[in-house]
Amino acid sequence: MFTQRVAQRLTAQFRALAQRRFASTGGPANEIPFVRERRHVREHAVGSTELWRKISIFAVPPALLLSGLNAYWLWNEHWEHWSHMPPLEERVEYPYQNIRVRNFSFGDGDKTLFWNEKVNYHNKDKTT
Repeated sequence: MFTQRVAQRLTAQFRALAQRRFASTGGPANEIPFVRERRHVREHAVGSTELWRKISIFAVPPALLLSGLNAYWLWNEHWEHWSHMPPLEERVEYPYQNIRVRNFSFGDGDKTLFWNEKVNYHNKDKTT
């Protein structure tokens, strides 16, 4: 019984091996269109992968460096402009600025969550 089971298993394996071999025979001339297309896609992927690898290595770092320098120069130019303006206490506060209908639920209630002492100024008594 054991030998019969082994013989059946080996016969099934040889049959499957033979079927696979006969189904895939044929060279590039006899290649079916699907296999030809998949091979072409694989070859194209190798080329495009190499292109994007070169772009990532040689183009992205200089672009990041230039954009970082541009942002740094614009930042300094912006604060240079602020240094020529009058101090915050001397600027005119118009009625539409810093409208407070009710107090905020955080801090002292008068300053917003993103209050910046260098830029924002609010004097409750000073309006035009």
